[in-house]
Amino acid sequence: MESNNATSSSDPPSASSRKGEVSDLKLQLRQLAGSRAPGTDDTKRDLFKKVISYMTIGIDVSSVFSEMVMCSATSDIVLKKMCYLYVGNYAKHNPDLALLTINFLQRDCKDEDPMIRGLALRSLCSLGVANLVEYLVGPLGNGLKDGNSYVRMVAAVGVLKLYHISASTCLDADFPALLKHLMLKDKDAQVVANCLTSLQEIWGLEASTSEEAAREREALLSKPVVYYFLNRIKEFSEWAQCIVLELVAKYVPTDSEEIFDIMNLLEDRLQHANGAVVLATIKVFLHMTLSMTDVHQQVYERIKAPLLTLVSSGSPEQSYAVLSHLHLLVMRAPFIFCSDYKHFYCQYNEPFYVKKLKLEMLTAVANESNTYEIVTELCEYVANVDIPMARESIRAVGKIALQQYDVNAIVDRLLQFLEMEKEHVTAETLVLVKDLLRKYPQWSHDCIAVVGNISSKNIQEPKAKAALIWMLGEYAQDMQDAPYILESLTENWDEENSAEVRLHLLTAVMKCFLRRPPETRKALGAGLAAGLADFHQDVHDRALFYYRLLQYNVSVAERVVNPPKQAVSAFADTQSSETKDRIFDEFNSLSVVYQKPSYMFTDKEYRGPFAFAEELGNLSIGTDSGVHIIAAHGVEANDKDLLLSTSEKEDNQGYSNNGSAYTAPSYHNSMTTGAFEAPLDLVSLENLSTQTTSGLAIDELLGLGMPTMPSPAPSAPALKLNAKAVLDANAFQQKWRQLPVSISQEISIDPRGVVAMTTPQALSRHMQSHSFHCIASGGQPPNFKFFFFARKEEETSAYFVECIINSSTCKVQLKIKADDQTTSAAFSELFQSALSKFGLP
Repeated sequence: MESNNATSSSDPPSASSRKGEVSDLKLQLRQLAGSRAPGTDDTKRDLFKKVISYMTIGIDVSSVFSEMVMCSATSDIVLKKMCYLYVGNYAKHNPDLALLTINFLQRDCKDEDPMIRGLALRSLCSLGVANLVEYLVGPLGNGLKDGNSYVRMVAAVGVLKLYHISASTCLDADFPALLKHLMLKDKDAQVVANCLTSLQEIWGLEASTSEEAAREREALLSKPVVYYFLNRIKEFSEWAQCIVLELVAKYVPTDSEEIFDIMNLLEDRLQHANGAVVLATIKVFLHMTLSMTDVHQQVYERIKAPLLTLVSSGSPEQSYAVLSHLHLLVMRAPFIFCSDYKHFYCQYNEPFYVKKLKLEMLTAVANESNTYEIVTELCEYVANVDIPMARESIRAVGKIALQQYDVNAIVDRLLQFLEMEKEHVTAETLVLVKDLLRKYPQWSHDCIAVVGNISSKNIQEPKAKAALIWMLGEYAQDMQDAPYILESLTENWDEENSAEVRLHLLTAVMKCFLRRPPETRKALGAGLAAGLADFHQDVHDRALFYYRLLQYNVSVAERVVNPPKQAVSAFADTQSSETKDRIFDEFNSLSVVYQKPSYMFTDKEYRGPFAFAEELGNLSIGTDSGVHIIAAHGVEANDKDLLLSTSEKEDNQGYSNNGSAYTAPSYHNSMTTGAFEAPLDLVSLENLSTQTTSGLAIDELLGLGMPTMPSPAPSAPALKLNAKAVLDANAFQQKWRQLPVSISQEISIDPRGVVAMTTPQALSRHMQSHSFHCIASGGQPPNFKFFFFARKEEETSAYFVECIINSSTCKVQLKIKADDQTTSAAFSELFQSALSKFGLP
């Protein structure tokens, strides 16, 4: 029994053994503290290594802190380094322990060994405890005046650390002035570089509040200072050279002669083995010659060889970084690199991200003289076993064709791809053929002859299937089996998961019906019926639009759905010229690698979930991480009202036009011509009063069987809210954490409501008038976030709402929680009704 009790009250064997080991370490360290026996330092090393290894794997060894400090009284630099590492790790999070380290660190800052002085000063500045800043001023001042360059180098960086802990202490001690003196007078290049780095950051942060700091920052870009750094640039390390070159890139020379002097001085930096130095030098050359067109072009010619050399040497990561910058230059001046296209051929052992970037560059440098060789090379990649590589190669071939280079040969190559009978090749090629036909309609005969032999059953990828369906609709008159293929696709509507494919199918069936009515009547009827019942809102709306369009006038439908073909002259660029210029301004930075300006990956608005200044406690978008915003799966009952003909609506609702101020224009039926005379006899409209009959004719023609009157929508459950409900923020927060999400959905808001929402308070006041009380709000355009609560009239049951409004998309994300979840749906309808009235007259 005694042994059982002992086992139950003790820690697990692994935890107890670790505690025992730490206790043994503590005892051994205490015995060695102050000992000067031979071999003591070796024993200390072994014990220190154990402590550091435990600390590294997450075991708490803070209990041996005092013993480690006592054992640090040694001249062994290895022991010193391990002790500083240990102290820095634990003192940072425990100010009480940090206080114990001050004495021995200050003592070490006066050690005879400059290495120990430097290490101690670095550890002292790295403690990061605001209450101990007064202990840093003295050692830092001595360090900046130390006779050893390593200590001065550490002190220069230590000043910056002190500034971030306590800016006032740093400025009161006049450390920036000491750094400036060292920067301009010190003989050691690394000390000068560290002083420059610290001063740039300190003066950059102070410039907004201090005129003196702003003047000092501008003085760094003066001609004497810049030339001082340029004359010493060969003395600096590679890292320091990059800092100096970044400073020089911001300097504005007074005339062209000065520009040439600087470029001649930096000419040999283009031959440097370090890629960062080469890119920093190129940035100086490019920025200084922007206003000199001829010289700027010569700079491109000069920097081409160093960049191509860097691409072919070094690791794949370095190659990618250099290639990204080369890609930017190629996009700005492709004619300069067009003769070097073979440098961008892919090697078999290169990673995919490098190959993909090279393919983009091959498409950029393609012109009349090299298109044949480039396309031949790309066709070799299409047969590659690497499927992503094959896909990118096909896209590259298509991009070159869209640039109007050797279109005839490229179209033949693409059609050969369709005969390879590889699913991924066929899929990518179909998408490209669609784009080519939009730009070169004259090639439709050759393309359709090959595409017509492809079975839709063998195409599984949504984009490829959508492209095939587009061609079936666009060229229905040239493809004999088009109506029957579309009919089989509509019969399998429920098996198609992609909304994109279903949208294309609706349009294709409509186009085919307008060209070949008898053969497509059944397919169109089935497609419209399936579309009207579709859970996806866009599909449902498009089907409804086509149905009403046919009800109104088939000739108008033809003009809308099937207008005369016009070749697309140019496809939209993914980046604006302004964005590209912004990236060029940030040359030699991550902006070039990411291919987007820095604000897009540093600003909070672009990084992801946004924070709010008026946040309620710790409530946020991610509070319920397991809940996803979902769209409503189903067509609301009142949508059936939209199927009524215009005259029926007039009889039942007057000229409300479904809440819209828009009135459809009147078209005379004399516009009906040719092959559509027979169908138009069934649906042509002489005036609005005949639309009921024509609507029934369309239903009968297409076999839709739509009822003339919709079944009445179920009445919403009566729910009354307390207009004077009160709830404090803490109670709201507690309830929000406890209750599960009852309803989570995305809805649309009227654009007029978005316009009216000049501030979050505007919506809060509107919802307050409908008994929805705002407990917190915040955000900035385009995202606004609100927390509302409401309470049932004469009951304690409450509802809680998180409402996120995107003013750019007019979308609203709702999360509703309720004490009584059985009434959540009724409350949601009431909330949406109030929200929909915001901003309306």
